Amino acid sequence: MPGSRTGRPPVQRAVRRPAASRSRRENPLRRLYTRAHRAWDRPLTAYYLILGGSLLIIVLGLVMVYSASQITALQMSLPGSFFFRKQFLAACIGGVLLLVASRMPVKLHRALAYPILAGAVFMMALVQVPGIGMSVNGNQNWISLGGSFQIQPSEFGKLALVLWGADLMARKQEKRLLTQWKHMLVPLVPVSFLLLGLIMLGGDMGTAIILTAILFGLLWLAGAPTRLFAGVLSIAGVLGVILIKTSPNRMARLACIGATEPKTGVADCWQAVHGIYALASGGLFGSGLGASVEKWGQLPEAHTDFIFAVTGEELGLAGTLSVLALFAALGYAGIRVAGCTEDPFVRYAAGGVTTWITAQAVINIGAVLGLLPIAGVPLPLFSYGGSALLPTMFAIGLLIAFARDEPAARAALAMRQPRFGRKRGAGGPRGPRRWNTMRRRASVARSSGER
Repeated sequence: MPGSRTGRPPVQRAVRRPAASRSRRENPLRRLYTRAHRAWDRPLTAYYLILGGSLLIIVLGLVMVYSASQITALQMSLPGSFFFRKQFLAACIGGVLLLVASRMPVKLHRALAYPILAGAVFMMALVQVPGIGMSVNGNQNWISLGGSFQIQPSEFGKLALVLWGADLMARKQEKRLLTQWKHMLVPLVPVSFLLLGLIMLGGDMGTAIILTAILFGLLWLAGAPTRLFAGVLSIAGVLGVILIKTSPNRMARLACIGATEPKTGVADCWQAVHGIYALASGGLFGSGLGASVEKWGQLPEAHTDFIFAVTGEELGLAGTLSVLALFAALGYAGIRVAGCTEDPFVRYAAGGVTTWITAQAVINIGAVLGLLPIAGVPLPLFSYGGSALLPTMFAIGLLIAFARDEPAARAALAMRQPRFGRKRGAGGPRGPRRWNTMRRRASVARSSGER
């Protein structure tokens, strides 16, 4: 190779890359997508989605309960903030339950499965005792606690079925018994039918549908064969058709699917139609908080089952899409927790809780949109009702505990350095630990002869 005038070898110029690859590398949209994908795949993504999404739903739900329940409270000669104060008290108690559940170890959750199931069955049986149980809107599913406080034991039956069913299927999987269909069905299906029977004695078919969805979710996670799954689904479908055909009220609700005008007769569809009116008058950004017209006596159950309609009227399409996005994020995070774990109990419990919340949200929102019959179930974490809020927040605490217990998430949390309470021996009261680490590395480098 010939040298230059200075006697040095000529400098080799770098080969220029094509303009297409350079533009692809410098594309801001691609760079943004890469960063978002990298942030989405972090170990703590599910943890933040569950915690942040559930808290946002609860806070927005409190705001909408206050807005949607004022007129109803005044019509009952009560203070305008009556229902909001009760919901806020339930949210505070639920926050304690959420925190406790998120800090409990998995073994303790499994140990509580049988006591919670026994307590739920006992309370659901008490509902049918004359003088103890009470009827609300035609359903005998409530127990009076004195004053204006009531409790619906069937809501705790959902949590009991999730915990007990997850513990049962996990123990059978550890013993490799789920390959036999009798071990997959017994005693899960009989106990589920016991809970369903106690609920249907009170006439609450909406809650029974949610329990059936949880049962199918557990069977699907356990890897039930298609024939077995289809058989149980067929039996549940036949029973559902019989229960609907034998009840004029349920037939009237079924006839109101897609109704746009009130009718005469048994199926007047008043609630379904005015729910559509509320959504239609909301527009893109709504009429503003507190400015709903339908809640002034036109829309029944505006702060409970049809609070999504009031949300659409006051916050518009933007508000309803935000609620849907929060529930979608919560469902995705639950599926991610169930799919990333190696513990069978965590997988079944996380899948059961996710099935419970998403199925109930779909049934409630579908009824408000006129796509499904009105089942009388509240929107999880959003509608008014302490009996529904408390077990749901405990279930959210379960998901948070499971998300924190993932190996990658546990390692990411362990790598975090505490910002407060540092020891004085590690760099003084204000000196960060990173400085000591850098000095230690520098001393090692000098001892090895490096400069």
